Amino acid sequence: MDLSYTDDQIAFRDEVRAFLAEKLPRRLEDKVRTGKRLEKADYEEWHAILNERGWLGVTWPESFGGPGWDAVERHIFEEETTRAHAPRIVPFGINMLAPVLMTFGSTAQQDHYLPRILDGTDWWCQGYSEPGAGSDLASLKTTAERKGDSYVVNGQKTWTTLGQYADKIFCLVRTSKEGKPQAGISFLLIDMDSPGVEVRPIVLIDGEAEVNEVWFDNVEVPAENLVGEENQGWTIAKYLLTHERTNIAGVGFARAGLENLRRIAGLERAGGRPLIENPIFAAKMAQVEIDLMAMATTNLRTLAAAAAGQAPGAESSMLKIKGTVIRQEINALTRQAVGPYALPFVSEALDEGSNVEPVGPDYAMPATQTYFNNRKLSIYGGSNEVQRQIITKAILEL
Repeated sequence: MDLSYTDDQIAFRDEVRAFLAEKLPRRLEDKVRTGKRLEKADYEEWHAILNERGWLGVTWPESFGGPGWDAVERHIFEEETTRAHAPRIVPFGINMLAPVLMTFGSTAQQDHYLPRILDGTDWWCQGYSEPGAGSDLASLKTTAERKGDSYVVNGQKTWTTLGQYADKIFCLVRTSKEGKPQAGISFLLIDMDSPGVEVRPIVLIDGEAEVNEVWFDNVEVPAENLVGEENQGWTIAKYLLTHERTNIAGVGFARAGLENLRRIAGLERAGGRPLIENPIFAAKMAQVEIDLMAMATTNLRTLAAAAAGQAPGAESSMLKIKGTVIRQEINALTRQAVGPYALPFVSEALDEGSNVEPVGPDYAMPATQTYFNNRKLSIYGGSNEVQRQIITKAILEL
């Protein structure tokens, strides 16, 4: 599935591989490979290693402290890090807020926050969704009322991923009720340690409290924490979401998942032969690999356009749909390959240092956990149903 790389790109790929072989801690590699849960310290350790090399802000231009990679180099880096079982780069500060600050933030905000994102001083989470405003973000009700030099924030956000680790949250808030709902939204940076902020965990189907509710009760936020102009938040939100949806495509994760599926299908047996030799199962694997190759090419085109200064449009919705469908299909085939061993799922077995013995081969429990957890892929970042509506309007003009 490798692309035809130039000599320079092959040299870069070899450089990434050598770096991973030398610098990726074996403990972190083992945790990712065996599906163990990662803690905040794990992510921070890997972020620090990447930052020391100058490879943390992979999408950042050199002028802001990034490596200035082109689309192919970023593609190679993502593919090699997932193949090596490195922890993912937590995206909220690095790949989501940072591009917003670079485009809409003031010089003071850029100078203050961007270095702190890279060196790990600040850990960000995203405050978009609410109980009544998921894919329909324009329905959000969290308010920010201007009082002197501050905004007073009241409301609730939900499905806040890794919010239990965060000390900062970027939020969409309603600053006006006049006109269309989209016209009264602003983009605000909030300190999670502020009086009146409460985080409540939500336990997911795989047993992990990965997401949270975040409540705001008369939280005072300095007016200087407004990004862009007041009531410009919808424009910023759309800009951020196009980048988020492109990242959700997860080409590297899909390829790593496909390699894992191929390995498991070679170990499991059906009718006395390796499952990978079963013509029906092999055909399903071949189809998902073909879809992944096509999606990877489209992803590269979109990344190249973004690097040239073009904000992704409906293409990001296409990638979000196709990428999540492919990853979920790989997860489902992996769980099918594991067979009966996928059933006795004990969440605690995935905690580091747990004394719970998994049932079956070591790949059974992670296969089930990944299947459960990735059911969210087609929902967050704007559900796939909503993305199809965006494509229908933007491309088909219906």
